[in-house]
Amino acid sequence: MKVGILGFAASGKTTVFNLLTGLTANTGFGGDRKPNLGVIKVPDERIDRLSAMYKPKKTTYAEMRFVDIAGKAPDGTKGGLDQGLLTHIRDTEALVLVIRGFVNPMLEAAPNPAAELASLEADLVIADIEVIEKRLHRLKKEGKAKDRETELLNRFMAHLEAERPLRELELNQEEELLTRGFRFLSQKPAMVVVNTPDDAPTELPAAVATHCKAHDQTVLALCASIEAELAELDEEDREIFLSEYGIEGGVARTRFIHEAYSMLELISFFTAGEDEVRAWTIKRGTTAPGAAGKIHTDFEKGFIRVEVCPYDLLMELGSEQKVKAAGKLGVQGKEYIVNDADICNFLFNV
Repeated sequence: MKVGILGFAASGKTTVFNLLTGLTANTGFGGDRKPNLGVIKVPDERIDRLSAMYKPKKTTYAEMRFVDIAGKAPDGTKGGLDQGLLTHIRDTEALVLVIRGFVNPMLEAAPNPAAELASLEADLVIADIEVIEKRLHRLKKEGKAKDRETELLNRFMAHLEAERPLRELELNQEEELLTRGFRFLSQKPAMVVVNTPDDAPTELPAAVATHCKAHDQTVLALCASIEAELAELDEEDREIFLSEYGIEGGVARTRFIHEAYSMLELISFFTAGEDEVRAWTIKRGTTAPGAAGKIHTDFEKGFIRVEVCPYDLLMELGSEQKVKAAGKLGVQGKEYIVNDADICNFLFNV
C-alpha cells in the first residue's frame, strides 16, 4: 500500500512522516523540495507466531510505503499545492492530510484546523479540474464530444465545480474502470491527521470532527512532539507515558496503521511453510482467485482451488497436521471470499 502525505508547511507534516517511517527527513521551513520516500513493515503478532511455529528461512511482513511532498506556505502566498510535486502522489492508494492544531512560534497566525482542511481539499479539487479540462479539450478536438467518457467527465466536472471531492461520487464498475487511469487526487480515500498541542494530545477540534463525521472521513489526533519523545523510550516506559497522556491504541504508527487498514477496508491473509511465512494485503471481499493473483498473476489465471487453514484453529491445535486430522482444513473454490488471517495454499495449473 502506498500513501501520500500532504499539508501546509509548518503543520508538522514531515515530522509525521518521520514518526511513521522512523526516518529523519529534513523538517521546518526550507526543508526538502524533493519528495521524501519511506517504507515500513506492518507489525503483526500473527506473523510472529506463525514464524515461531514454522521456523521458515524467511519472514515477510506486509509493507506500507509513504510519499511526503513539500507543502505550500501557510499564509497562502505561494498559491496552491505544487502541480509538479502532485505527480508523485497520483499513484498512491490513499492520502493523509496533516492539519496544524498547535501554536507554532514561527507563525503569526493561530492554528485554524478547519480552514486548513478546507484549503487542502480545495487544492485537490482544483488539481482534478485541471486534468479534466485538458482531457475534455482533447476529446473535443478528436470529435468525441458525445461519447461515454466525455459524458462521465462532464459529470465529474459538475461535482468538482460544486467544491465536492470525487470520493463522494458513487460509481459503477464500468465508470470506475473508465476513469481509473486518471488517478484523480480528490477521488482517493483521505485520512485527516490533526497535529495536536502538547496539553491536549488526543483532542480533536470540534469543527474538524464534525466535518469528518459528515463526510464519513477517517480522522486521527496525534501530537508529533509527544510521539517523538515516545519513540525514544523503551517499551515499559512508553506504556507509562501513553497512560499518563491518555493515549489509547499504542504509538502513532500503530494507531495510524489500524485506521488506514480500516479506512481502505484492507485485510491480511497468510502463506506459511518452511521456506517463507508471509502476509499479503488484499481488499476485504476479495475472492480466492483475486487473492492468489496477489502472489502471482499465474496463480489467478490457473486457479483450481485453495486450501484454507483458519489461523485461530491452527494456534489452538498447534499444527497443520492436527487441523487436517480434525477435518477442519477447508478446500474452497473460485467463489470463496478470503477472510482476515486465512492461511492459504493455492492450487493452480498453467
